[in-house]
Amino acid sequence: MKNTSKIYDIVEKIREQKPVVHHLTNWVTIYDCANIVKVLGGSPIMAHAPEEIFEITSIASSLVLNIGTLTVDFVESTKIAAKTANLKKIPVVLDVCGAGASRLRNQKVSELIEYASINIIKGNGSEIASIAGENVFTKGVDSTETGLNLIKVAEKLAVEKQCIVAITGKQDIVSDGKRTFMVKNGHELLSHIVGTGCMATSVIGTFAAVEKDLVVAATGALALFGIAAEVAAESTNLPSSFKTKLFDVLYSIDRQTIEKRLNLEKIE
Repeated sequence: MKNTSKIYDIVEKIREQKPVVHHLTNWVTIYDCANIVKVLGGSPIMAHAPEEIFEITSIASSLVLNIGTLTVDFVESTKIAAKTANLKKIPVVLDVCGAGASRLRNQKVSELIEYASINIIKGNGSEIASIAGENVFTKGVDSTETGLNLIKVAEKLAVEKQCIVAITGKQDIVSDGKRTFMVKNGHELLSHIVGTGCMATSVIGTFAAVEKDLVVAATGALALFGIAAEVAAESTNLPSSFKTKLFDVLYSIDRQTIEKRLNLEKIE
């Protein structure tokens, strides 16, 4: 991502094309995920019923899967959606929310990754480390300290699963095993609101709907989300008003704000 203007170019594409972003997602955060896609300019749809998943996924430009409120039946629906997305050649983004917290989650994530092609796997440090086979424990859906080199974890998992891996945290990491970026934008208030990780995944899914280079899509999405958090936090230090302001900033973000604030490092 040599050209910082690329992120805003993607935002403009979203606003022009209004891509349909289909979600099978976390019931705790589904409303916020829909809103985050909408304020960016996309068209969210949250269809979970297996009877209509093929039809809905077929009209989408990207698919976002999130196992935050996982059930066995839900995972079966995600498999249908992911296979349909593969058939239609649209990108699949998987948020491994809560991976590492239970054997069921780890088992079902493994099944899904083996069953269908996942283009982007996203999670916090301990979730991704768990998926990568490291001996870590996730505290619910919150990240726990792993003591691992997360850049190496991301690169290794990306190569093994032939996908892009995005690890979110104080600094976000995106890698396809060959290209690795660290996003240094963001604000601490994001950690005081339930669902900001899920929302970040929806932003990635929206970027992936219009940008074919999925490393650029994931990196740009996380950078934009972090920049919006920084701007929102300048107006308030309270979680509720911060969340509202975050939506407002993403709705009205301009090229100058992105170029001025972007803090991105390519890892050699």
